Amino acid sequence: MDKVKCTHCEEYNNTNAKYCFRCGYELPKMKLEGVGTTTLNSSDKWKLNNKNIFGSVVGIIAFGLAYFFVQQVFFNPPSFDKIMMNAASELNESCPIMVDQYTRLDNAVALPENIFQYNYTLVDMTKAEVNPDTVRKYFEPGIINNVKSNPDLKIYRDNKTTMVYNYRDKNGEFVVKFSVTPELYE
Repeated sequence: MDKVKCTHCEEYNNTNAKYCFRCGYELPKMKLEGVGTTTLNSSDKWKLNNKNIFGSVVGIIAFGLAYFFVQQVFFNPPSFDKIMMNAASELNESCPIMVDQYTRLDNAVALPENIFQYNYTLVDMTKAEVNPDTVRKYFEPGIINNVKSNPDLKIYRDNKTTMVYNYRDKNGEFVVKFSVTPELYE
């Protein structure tokens, strides 16, 4: 049968004793799994202490990882790609919309590689009636100026977005495309 050592007088007592039979002090007891009640010697106490420290360190690391994960998933600002997709979706809710008597905005698309594209239709013209060089001469300077100065497009300038303006004729045939790259508006 295991014995329990009294911490006061160091007398060995039976494990089922609550008080030391020699001095009357209460015996320290600890229930270990698979073992009867016993006192711990300094080596056992050191092992338990190390287990507690190890458990605490593992707990702190797990908490840190969980905290980092929550921050990244729930509190990280959305990527600029998502911002562009949301802007295109919002704009598309009101499309198609007449810009002027000749031009209709059909939709907008957020494309990979930081490209935002507007798709227009020249409503009263066919491709044969349109001279792409003339359209470029009259439209392109105004488009570049708008991208450079429009406060609503600041977020696109800050993120170095290429703004693409794609024009089709009334039959849906491609006419001309303008790409306003960051080099043109910086």
